[in-house]
Amino acid sequence: MDMIFSPPLVPARLIRRYKRFLFDAVLDDGREITGYCPNTGSMQGLTAPGSRIWLSTHDSPNRKYAHAFELIEADGTTVGVHAAIANRLAEEAIRAGLVSDLATYPVLAREQRYGARSRIDFLLSAPDRTAAYVEVKNVHFIRRPSLAEFPDTVTMRGARHLEELIEIVRGGQRAVMLYLVQREDCARLRICADLDPVYARSFARAIAVGVEAYAVKCRVTPSEIVPLEPIAMDEPGPAAL
Repeated sequence: MDMIFSPPLVPARLIRRYKRFLFDAVLDDGREITGYCPNTGSMQGLTAPGSRIWLSTHDSPNRKYAHAFELIEADGTTVGVHAAIANRLAEEAIRAGLVSDLATYPVLAREQRYGARSRIDFLLSAPDRTAAYVEVKNVHFIRRPSLAEFPDTVTMRGARHLEELIEIVRGGQRAVMLYLVQREDCARLRICADLDPVYARSFARAIAVGVEAYAVKCRVTPSEIVPLEPIAMDEPGPAAL
């Protein structure tokens, strides 16, 4: 189940990341290329020119760019930047027993619709207990040693997801917020109230009504990304309440 990169990733040096979806880089053979960046966030701290990066390669005729930005060396560690693989890693973490008791649910369904217009990342069910709705967020932001933070910029969509989890709990179901951290150099995770106070307030309300929150960090190497272990979640600060 581990996420192994196949074919192997290609090393390069970052020139710049721009227009959210694009980056320029120099391959080890000296060629300059433009590729696709599968991360729409700000990627704070992960775009320094000259950084060592690793790229996946794709030969599909339907793709405009042959290379995609997967990993970067930053702060003395390797960080995963591909946001879309967070759900796959989260599923591995759940099945490995790294997220509370979620591994004991016999049925895991992906991308399930609920409510009027919402879709949950995972719906876990069992015949003898309340279903668990699990929302996943990708994390790679660090400003202080050992402290991962989310979000790294304003996320109205993220705040809406928290409000939907609150409604799930109020409806008598179980709701879980899972933060999947694609780097190993952290011991805990904090909600970043200074960059997005609205999200922080929604998170505080969610915790107060019974939404569960967990964080799992990953070991990231140029050959694979493996969910490693749970890390502590900081309690919401007074500014978020």
